[in-house]
Amino acid sequence: MIRAGIVVTGTEVITGRISDSNGPWVSERLAELGVEVAHIIVVADRPDDLEAALRFLADEGMDLIVTTGGLGPTADDLTAEVVARFAGRELVLDEEMLAKIAEILSNFARRLKLDEAALLDSNRKQAMVPEGATALDPVGTAPGLVVPAGERIVIVLPGPPRELQPMWRVALSTEPVQEVLARATPLHGYTLRMFGVPESEIAKSLREIEADDGVDLGAVEITTCLRRGEIEIDIRFRDEAAAVAERVRDGLAGRHRKETFSLDGETVDDQVAALLRGHRLGLAESYSGGLLAARITNLPGSSAYMAGSIVAYSNEAKAELLGVDAALIESKGAVSPEVAEAMAIGAIDRFGADVAVSITGIAGPDGGSEEKPVGYVCFNARLADGTAIARDPVIPGSRFDIRERSALVGMHLLRTLLSGSDAPM
Repeated sequence: MIRAGIVVTGTEVITGRISDSNGPWVSERLAELGVEVAHIIVVADRPDDLEAALRFLADEGMDLIVTTGGLGPTADDLTAEVVARFAGRELVLDEEMLAKIAEILSNFARRLKLDEAALLDSNRKQAMVPEGATALDPVGTAPGLVVPAGERIVIVLPGPPRELQPMWRVALSTEPVQEVLARATPLHGYTLRMFGVPESEIAKSLREIEADDGVDLGAVEITTCLRRGEIEIDIRFRDEAAAVAERVRDGLAGRHRKETFSLDGETVDDQVAALLRGHRLGLAESYSGGLLAARITNLPGSSAYMAGSIVAYSNEAKAELLGVDAALIESKGAVSPEVAEAMAIGAIDRFGADVAVSITGIAGPDGGSEEKPVGYVCFNARLADGTAIARDPVIPGSRFDIRERSALVGMHLLRTLLSGSDAPM
């Protein structure tokens, strides 16, 4: 078993000003290669803390250590220096790398009319490389490194994801890393996605699969995660456990047939995009403020089916822009199944659409009542021929959670309406 540890550097990550995406991204890429990630450690831009993290991972027997961040030209960018000391290697100037950095900075200086010589002098430290290490060409201005460190290899990558991710592929192709990866056992996986089922029910199903079906769950790695209102289940396995993994996947999908919408990891966004091809979609949103429209149009190619969206926040806007009868709003309330239906019909009429979704609700923290509490939301998804799905759940959470989850419910109602599957919730 090849094991790895990841060290994410950056005081801005420790303080929460920036959320770390590099650690999980690198971890997922390593898992795809059959490498078991044992630790992700976040440290501030302090050399002693970084070195302590490296020594801890060495003591834990990591075959690979990946660091992210701390490769810039400023005084607090000390990763290369600390890794060199950890590996027992002297830092030396890489003239070839210095020339590459100079070329990058020359173009940059000309565009911004900066002092080219001063700029290169301040970035000279980025060309200092541990003796015997492999330098990786920069994507920005910071080169990466592959550093032999005793019984392990340290991969040193920049912090910005736009630089880290392309450089990762280059790092994997180097000879020292290839030698380590050659000892890894390939890891495979299934990803199931479900909507409308709590994690506790998944745990119960797994216990049944083990007890009633006689499946050895210890042979596979199962991760269940509630992500943006959906349940994502990862089943990872090695070649010898392929049959067990298949039984787990089939057992879960069979027990939660209605809630399972993806067996191959495909997102509801991709599914809805495929289902909308050949249709013309109109949206009518109130309190969600266009979040469903943003989600629909986030994927390329949406202009082929997205006709338009109206954010009718006020009662007057519902009446004037969507043709909702003011008397209906007065009698039933702006947040009601009847008004949601009228909004969807209005979207079909206004946009000449053949499919529409409407959302109206109470996001809070104020405005709720005993009859219609905070989180009460009315949806209407319908086709021009009158086929419709209406739902009015109470969605838990904060104002942010309720609005975001409403867009998710809208996506699943669209999927259900267009695919003819069982409706969620």
